[in-house]
Amino acid sequence: MSLNTTGLITTVEDGVAVITLDRPEVRNAFDDALIAALTRAYDAASVDPQVYAVLLRANGPTFCAGADLNWMRRMATYSRQENLADAMALATLMRTIDLCPKPTLVRVHGSAFAGATGLIAASDIVVAVPEAEFAVTEVRIGLIPSVISPYLVRAMGARQARRYFLTAERFSAETALALGLVHEVVSAEELDAAIVRHLKALKAASPGAMAATKALIAAVDRPFDQTVLQDTARRIADQRVSADGREGVSAFLEKRKPTWGAA
Repeated sequence: MSLNTTGLITTVEDGVAVITLDRPEVRNAFDDALIAALTRAYDAASVDPQVYAVLLRANGPTFCAGADLNWMRRMATYSRQENLADAMALATLMRTIDLCPKPTLVRVHGSAFAGATGLIAASDIVVAVPEAEFAVTEVRIGLIPSVISPYLVRAMGARQARRYFLTAERFSAETALALGLVHEVVSAEELDAAIVRHLKALKAASPGAMAATKALIAAVDRPFDQTVLQDTARRIADQRVSADGREGVSAFLEKRKPTWGAA
């Protein structure tokens, strides 16, 4: 059985909850509706006794381009309180993926930018093709990668985050592998086989033991608490309504250089 809602296709195939981003016309960029749908999909998979693993994938040539332009246009008009609620929704999605008791996998076959890197960093196992590209691009439009930062910093380390958060440069799948953001890089022809290989290994393990192991890792890794979620949501809400935030988003939407890059 499959369900297509708000640009998302959800199926359960042989015990695997397959969540497919299905907005290829906008490079699978997400908005508030897709964020809500993704959260519901992971919540459902978490409690489904028939599901032993969750796979996130995408249709079209791009995995996910980050935020949807129309969503960004709406955000540009939001009050600080509306921005705070909006940011908390994205923070909740990241936390939901991170705390999912089932193993979570990501199949990256194309570019993954901005918030998409958060989806990847919050997941357990990530396989990408060599042609995949990654970037944490928020500073280019006057914003900050706030609610995704705990997961990215945990995955790639604070030292590497300093570089890639500040330069917003694109980096390859091989670099993502070296940074710890991706676990494996395989050819496009081998991508599905690699996913199947990981799923086979996971299916042979005890569901209860895997859930307990994930809880163990979270316990010893000092997980982010509600205070951190609220703090990161507050920071991006403040940045969105700041002068740089408004100027950067406006310049991006208007396809011009922001004032700090016009010289």
